[in-house]
Amino acid sequence: MNTPNTDDRLREAFDALATGVRADPAAYRRASAGWRRRERRRRLVLAILAALVFAAADAVGLWALSQADPNTHVIFSDPGYQPVEPGSVDRIGQP
Repeated sequence: MNTPNTDDRLREAFDALATGVRADPAAYRRASAGWRRRERRRRLVLAILAALVFAAADAVGLWALSQADPNTHVIFSDPGYQPVEPGSVDRIGQP
């Protein structure tokens, strides 16, 4: 008794199915063009988003700087500070 097993029956079914399939010669070209188009769009959206984040950070920084009091000394906040002549400072920065 020669009954075909499942593997043989599947192989025959797939062979019969494959003989009826006709490949479209331009299918890969169309799919590849779609992939490239989506990749370009993704990169463009990413570049625009990065530019917007950069511009927003610049705008917030400029706004914060314009709100600062120009009479406030940020670096030298000691009211008794007196600048020292460069020649009167020793090697370690002490007068």
